[in-house]
Amino acid sequence: MSYQNQDWLDQHVEPVEDPEIKIIDPHHHLWDRSGHRYLLDEYHRDLDSGHHIVSSVFVECASMYRQSGPPEMAPVGETEFVNGIAAMSASGGYGEQRIAAGIVGFADLTLGKDVGAVLDAHLSVSSRFRGIRHAAGWHASPLIRNSHSNPPEGLLGDPHFRNGFAELASRQLSFDAWFYHPQIPELIDLADAFPDTTIILDHFGGPLGIGPYQGRSSEVFKAWQSDLSTLSLRPNVVIKLGGLVMPINGFELHKRRRPPTSDELKALTGDYYRFAIERFGPDRCMFESNFPVDRQSCSYRVLWNSFKKLVSDASASEKAALFHDTAARVYRL
Repeated sequence: MSYQNQDWLDQHVEPVEDPEIKIIDPHHHLWDRSGHRYLLDEYHRDLDSGHHIVSSVFVECASMYRQSGPPEMAPVGETEFVNGIAAMSASGGYGEQRIAAGIVGFADLTLGKDVGAVLDAHLSVSSRFRGIRHAAGWHASPLIRNSHSNPPEGLLGDPHFRNGFAELASRQLSFDAWFYHPQIPELIDLADAFPDTTIILDHFGGPLGIGPYQGRSSEVFKAWQSDLSTLSLRPNVVIKLGGLVMPINGFELHKRRRPPTSDELKALTGDYYRFAIERFGPDRCMFESNFPVDRQSCSYRVLWNSFKKLVSDASASEKAALFHDTAARVYRL
């Protein structure tokens, strides 16, 4: 993936909608790999596009793992790395935003109870550490790439995984869930088994539009609606609204000659947003950027403009929840 596409993004510039709305961006990444750099300076260039971002939450992406020591402790290096960037931001020398005020890292939950030592190591290196994401995206089709964590089929139901998952609640750690939409029933079962653990559903549960799902958007949406409705009945689950313009979603925005406008994004994806907000309610929903991943399809300004247009008729308290308060509460910012 190449996100260094500024010339393409610059083909469309639009005014910032409602620039006074306070925003926590609860899902972004930081990395420097294979010539693709997205660190504090790069993220700031997107943040400085005019929206009122006050803080953010970093979510794991296998960045800066330790190269020595026990292999299970390697992901703690990512938390060390991000905590350093968070400290730079907290100094005030890089603007008013507080980048990575919350950190979601990785620990291999299939370690079972032994993962407790890894969780404690994350907590010891950063007071900003808030939870774990162990990506579970799996599909039988060779046209759909499995998650970067290389999960097996049925990870969320694996007894070793669940023994590790049981270590989260006592440490007040949440779980970010990332997979593909046919796997939502697996999360429903997990949420029922661990009602005291806060679960955050990333990217709408990954509705697919590629491989065997290409050209079947109506069918996918109906199946997603049914499963999401059932999931919304679990009070320990909240949802992130975003991450819907990745290539896997099938909109193919990254292939266009010109980047989309916020009105086009609203028209393409609005049904997903409206349904999720209706089912979960604003107090269990939070808008997210998923940058720089979604940067390959639209600019930061356009993305947040589309969110604001989607809820233009919402009340002030509802907007506060969607853009700031839900993320602040869930990630204890």
